[in-house]
Amino acid sequence: MQITSIIAIFGLIWVMCAFVMLPFGVKTHDEAGIVKVPGQADSAPANFRPWRVVLRATLLATVLTALFIANYDQGWIKLDDINIFPSPPER
Repeated sequence: MQITSIIAIFGLIWVMCAFVMLPFGVKTHDEAGIVKVPGQADSAPANFRPWRVVLRATLLATVLTALFIANYDQGWIKLDDINIFPSPPER
């Protein structure tokens, strides 16, 4: 596998992991006991830490990319293993 392919796969997995990690550890103003600004949405985060999301997404994406590359090289799970549509019976 080429390095450019690995970087592209890592980038795709990283974006997916970042979106998955966004809601973890975030509290609203009501949950944190902080007074809301007039006109503020009830669901607005009170303690959003973007660097924590970046760190968690990077760690998870690194592990998942390493597993993807290992599977690509070793062939643990192939396309035939996850085919949900079986071949039609022969006549």
